[in-house]
Amino acid sequence: MTPIRPILAALRRHKMATLLNVLQIALTLAVVSNALFIVKTRVVHLSRATGTDEAHLFVIKNEWIGRPDAPHIDAQMRSDLTTLRGLPGVRNAFSSEAYPMEEGGGGLVRIKHRVEQTTKAQLALSYFADEHALDTFGIPLVAGRNFRADEIASLGAYDKSRPAVIIITRDLAHKLFPDGAAAVGQRVYLSDDGPSTIIGLVDRLQGGYAGSSTRSIDEDTVLVPARYASSDDGAAYAGGTIYLVRTQPGQLAAVLRSAPAALLAQNRMRLISAENGVITLAQARTKAYATDRGVAIMMGAVCVLLLLATAGGIVGLSSFWVGQRRRSIGVRRALGATRGDILRYFQTENALIVGIGVVLGAMLGIAANLSLMTHYELPRMPLWVLGVGALLLWLLGQLAVFGPARRAAAVPPVEATRSV
Repeated sequence: MTPIRPILAALRRHKMATLLNVLQIALTLAVVSNALFIVKTRVVHLSRATGTDEAHLFVIKNEWIGRPDAPHIDAQMRSDLTTLRGLPGVRNAFSSEAYPMEEGGGGLVRIKHRVEQTTKAQLALSYFADEHALDTFGIPLVAGRNFRADEIASLGAYDKSRPAVIIITRDLAHKLFPDGAAAVGQRVYLSDDGPSTIIGLVDRLQGGYAGSSTRSIDEDTVLVPARYASSDDGAAYAGGTIYLVRTQPGQLAAVLRSAPAALLAQNRMRLISAENGVITLAQARTKAYATDRGVAIMMGAVCVLLLLATAGGIVGLSSFWVGQRRRSIGVRRALGATRGDILRYFQTENALIVGIGVVLGAMLGIAANLSLMTHYELPRMPLWVLGVGALLLWLLGQLAVFGPARRAAAVPPVEATRSV
């Protein structure tokens, strides 16, 4: 066992250098632990599943030319969907006003148990859907039934949605009712005009927002039986609609080419942008989570740079101390200390410095996390993240001090007489 008292005495003779090293380690732990936690939250966020058959889904953003009336648009949408469903390689299709991982898309609804409810309503995200929506998304029912064709309403720009029936996700069901499975058959209010009966449950369906402002509800989703039939310029996509299309395995590339052409051949009074009018859900994921991916990469780079700077500081300080202590090391060698004793001395000294820095850094890290929780959408950092950061710094310190410690262990006993 390496005696601790001589190490502490040596550190007291180099107070300023020791203090600076401790502070560097503490700040590194505080920053690296929070940065690693941010990376973890971003990676979890961008890699979560939408619940849909993403690999075979794509979106067509269709805009109407002119200002056709709602009955004409509804008839055209029905014809478009018939055309899309009849294409080779297409499994199913439906129209909506949003799609998963869309930037700022979809509707926000407030769900109440009673019209006169005074407590805060449950927020949820919504999709317009029809009887083909579940199969197009690739999400099976876990309870209840699907929509019927006669339940699908046609909504204009100023029509208020008053769905008699809705389908919701299991996550939302558990927030609305203690026993989520018993949600089927229950009545809730999406507006004050009348109740909506929950007729079905699906396991998971991510809402149309990928942004951070709705992360707490982005899997609380409501399917509303309706088609949006409007050419009002204030509507989404300049009065257009979104067609979601699910292809057969291996047919995505072919259908991506044939579907827009088929719609234009059916009616040319529409606009499908060549730049972003057709998008796969894989492309939507890449675009929606570009910020999360960028933040994760940046935080990872910050961690690497800080750890390298800390390692450089440990190497520099240890090398300086070896140069300053060559005579005392020689004396210890002359008194019988082995190379292993000298090596362990410097490694123990570094472990003590890192240990003090880790304790201080843990307190700074917790304080920094509490501050981030106050000002940003960041959950509480679990203590194991600090433990991982402390372990990284300890291993880094031992690796960084190993080179200078080996040079110290190589000092011959004759160094004790060099200055005599």
